[in-house]
Amino acid sequence: MLPWFIGFFVLTLIPMISSLYLSFTDFNLLTPANGVGLENYNKMFNQDPRYLQSLKVTFVYVFASVPLKLGFALAVAMLMNKGMRGLGLYRTVYYIPTLLGGSVAIAVLWRKMFGGGGVVNTFLLEAFGIQAPDWVSNPKYALSSLVALSIWQFGSSMIIFLAGLKQIPNDYYEASQIDGAGKMRQFLSITLPMLSPVVLFNLIMQVISSFQAFTPAFIVSGGKGGPMDSTMFYTLYLYLKGFSFFEMGYASAMAWVLLVIIGLFTALIFASSKRWVTYGDGGE
Repeated sequence: MLPWFIGFFVLTLIPMISSLYLSFTDFNLLTPANGVGLENYNKMFNQDPRYLQSLKVTFVYVFASVPLKLGFALAVAMLMNKGMRGLGLYRTVYYIPTLLGGSVAIAVLWRKMFGGGGVVNTFLLEAFGIQAPDWVSNPKYALSSLVALSIWQFGSSMIIFLAGLKQIPNDYYEASQIDGAGKMRQFLSITLPMLSPVVLFNLIMQVISSFQAFTPAFIVSGGKGGPMDSTMFYTLYLYLKGFSFFEMGYASAMAWVLLVIIGLFTALIFASSKRWVTYGDGGE
C-alpha cells in the first residue's frame, strides 16, 4: 500500500493543506504569499459580482441538468429493461457519450452544432421554418446548450439504473397486476421504492459532478464564460482567477467554498434520503 499512501499524501493531502493556507493569503505565484486573513472570503461575497454570478450560473446548471439527466436515464433504462434484442449493443451506444462528453473535441463539436449556422439550426429547426438563434452566442440560451450537453451524457446513470431494475423481482409486478394495478401505479409503488437506493447513488454522483463541470463551459465560451457571463461556471471563474489573473490565494478560497457547498448538498441529500429511500430489507 506504500505507493497509494505516497500518492495520497503527495498528490492529495499536502496540496489540500497548502490550498487551505493559501486561501488566507495574497499569492500571485511569483512572489511569496502574504497573509490577509479572511479578506479573500469577504471579497467573494461582498465585493465581487462576477463571483456571485458564477454561483448563480452553477446553481441553475445543477438544478436543471441533474433532474433532467436522471429522468432521461431512468426512462431509457426502463425501455431497455423490456428484454429487447441487441441489448448489449444499445448499452454500448448509449454509454459512449458519457466517455466522450467531457472531452475537448466533443465540446468543440457541440459549439459548432449549436452555433448560428450549426446542424441544430440548419437541419432541425430551419427545415420546419423555425428561425432559431445562435444558441452559444445568445446569453438567454447559452447555458441551455450546456445543459443539453450534460443530458446527452446520461449513459453511466442509465447503466446503473438498468442494473437496479434487473434486481427487482418480477413477482411484485405479477402480484400487482392481479390486484388491478396499472403501469403508473406499478411504477410509483414498486419501481421507484425498490430503485430508490440506486436513485440516491446516482443523485449524489451527478450533483457532485455537475458542481465540478468545467470543460464544456471553457470550450463553448472560449474560456471567458460568455456571452455576458451566462456560462461562467464556478470552476471556470476559479480557473480564471488562479491562472489568468494570478490570484491564487483568492482561487484557493473559492476552492474551499466549493468544497463546503458540495459537502452541504451531499449532507442534505443523505438527510432527506431517510424519508424516501427504501432498502431491500425493509429499512430506510
